[in-house]
Amino acid sequence: MSGKILNYFAGGNTARGFYSLYDSNLQGLSRLFILKGGPGTGKSSLMKKIGNVWLEKGYDIEFLHCSSDNKSIDGVLIPKLNAGIVDGTAPHVIEPKAPGAVEEYVNLGEAWDSGKLKEHKVTIQQLSEKISSAFNTAYSQFAEALRIHDEWEKIYIENMDFEKANDLTNRLIERFFGDKSSTGDGRVHDRFLGAATPVGAVDFVPNLTETVGKRYFIKGRPGSGKSTMLKKLAAEAQSRGYDVEVYHCGFDPHSLDMVIVRELDFAIFDSTAPHEYFPERETDEIIDMYDELITPGTDEKYASEIEDVGGRYKAKMSEAIASLANAKVLRDQLEKIYIEAMDFTKVDALASQIQKEIETLSAD
Repeated sequence: MSGKILNYFAGGNTARGFYSLYDSNLQGLSRLFILKGGPGTGKSSLMKKIGNVWLEKGYDIEFLHCSSDNKSIDGVLIPKLNAGIVDGTAPHVIEPKAPGAVEEYVNLGEAWDSGKLKEHKVTIQQLSEKISSAFNTAYSQFAEALRIHDEWEKIYIENMDFEKANDLTNRLIERFFGDKSSTGDGRVHDRFLGAATPVGAVDFVPNLTETVGKRYFIKGRPGSGKSTMLKKLAAEAQSRGYDVEVYHCGFDPHSLDMVIVRELDFAIFDSTAPHEYFPERETDEIIDMYDELITPGTDEKYASEIEDVGGRYKAKMSEAIASLANAKVLRDQLEKIYIEAMDFTKVDALASQIQKEIETLSAD
């Protein structure tokens, strides 16, 4: 029987630049293989291949997806074995904490023909510069979109009843936790449920909440207190010793989009665009922050301002996504150069070595 796959992002293209949450998800591993090598050297394919081998063996695995290439992954974890493999190249550089003892570098550059790459030296340098520029443009556009979003939030913040917000949060804490606590360490896993990618917003909410018995769908407007409430719920779970999965906003990582406490069998998440979902199960429940906390008639009163700010926000987000798409086109060109210089039989041999080392962990 196959294991289960958990899909999420550990890094994202955000309004605060490339934002890494890798360290949070690599904590506690007893073995970590860090792949080095240029684009197109087979890192993602190697990780998918090994991940699927262990999946077929019945192990649950976690795929850490790439926010800059929808078809690629940046890591695979096998929690039961405390083992993982990650892409350790920029922008998600992984610094070993116990080199050799826990982390092991694997250089896929051993499989390329340096002579062929030197023939394309100028093109490689030019493409690399253009890719970096495209990402920087995207980050600047996302930052501008965030400033516009702050204008949007301000409308609702000024019309929110904060006393009711605190009361709602306290009622949820009582409902979720009561007088219960766990004997665990209260470990926090910081992740992204979605990301801005070259094809637009992508999320894994259905997969992440698939096995959770009770799902709470938070509805509301920008600035209606969704993230603040989630932060308080996450802190409460951790303080009571529960392991908690904290999913940050792929646009603004300082905000939260979802909290999952699997030991208590619940997930609560911001179910508004771009990750908008609606109840499908009898146990699903909606929490409407607009109805609960915002002054009635706010949407109508500020309709023209909301339409203006919403339009500017969407336009700027579209520009940023276009810049990511441009970076992807350029990166594909760069990958093609490396692919033609690679001996993938050597990559397969390196994959076999990694697989054998992981097998020794399963035998322990």
